Amino acid sequence: MSRLIGWDIGGAHLKAALLSKDGELIDTLQVPCPLWRGLDKLESAINAVLVVFKTNPHDIKHAITMTGELVDLFTNRHEGVIKIAQFVEHLLGRQCQFYAANKGFVGINQVAENTNYIASTNWHASASLVAHYCHDALLMDIGSTTSDIIAIESGKVLSAALSDASRLQQDTLVYTGVIRTPVMVLAQKIVLSGVETNVMAEYFATTADIYRLTGELDESADMAETADGQGKSQLESARRLARMVGYDFEDKTIDVWVQLAFSCKAAQLMQLKKSVLKHLTPNVPLIGAGAGSFLVKALAEELKATYVSINTILASKMSVTQNVQSLEVCFPAYAVAQLSIKANLQ
Repeated sequence: MSRLIGWDIGGAHLKAALLSKDGELIDTLQVPCPLWRGLDKLESAINAVLVVFKTNPHDIKHAITMTGELVDLFTNRHEGVIKIAQFVEHLLGRQCQFYAANKGFVGINQVAENTNYIASTNWHASASLVAHYCHDALLMDIGSTTSDIIAIESGKVLSAALSDASRLQQDTLVYTGVIRTPVMVLAQKIVLSGVETNVMAEYFATTADIYRLTGELDESADMAETADGQGKSQLESARRLARMVGYDFEDKTIDVWVQLAFSCKAAQLMQLKKSVLKHLTPNVPLIGAGAGSFLVKALAEELKATYVSINTILASKMSVTQNVQSLEVCFPAYAVAQLSIKANLQ
């Protein structure tokens, strides 16, 4: 088998994982991909990955999962899946396999009849790989925009819901993340200097501002534009956050704005905790992945559950040629690549 790239095509980012012919991880990469602005953004992102990986796409196999079909560039998800698949196959060549959840992998000619299984099932790929190594677990992948909560029981992915609509209803998909989420959706009221205050329903700040101020956001994952188009320094992040509660940055000290950031973090943790409690069972570890894995760890501590990072699981179960920092962020891309290898070996 030739080398393989796993691709996770999102609406805001493109994630990729390069594996050797033996399935060893060589490299991972996340690049910005504002897909709602046009398919040319996807082309630029794919080309950027191929340059870093030093790879000719026609000399390699490709395993693809996606969530980008939901952007409003497309009329509906069915159209989005088909157009993305056709576009990617045109760029990468015929050696493309598309992940279709319970149906496994399909070729380009089978995409149109399987769009419901291909659309937004990157979480299923992640959970399916974890299920190979964990008999019982609750996988929580907190990304830039969304959080996936997937139970694994007896080595099986325990989810009757595949679509975004069903998963939203079952609290296995929570639309909150650590980078792109507007602060205004975390809570209607927040505590500032011991006083409860209303939060403005304005797009002044995002969760990336919060976690820059708390010092928990990895700079390598911080790729999205800011709400005001300005920089990402502590001062600029605090300035945006101050606007959410009717102040200017200069009205209070930086320590106050850092404390406000921690109050916002507590509000987001409360949102996530309500959903996690619907799925977490006693003595089951909470597995963290994504740019917001630090929140999974915080939840595990609060709920007195065992926390295990996805890096720890993979390091103990398979050979990795190098320590790749972004593996947690790019886990769905890595997972779909590994599942493709396992499928082809059967």
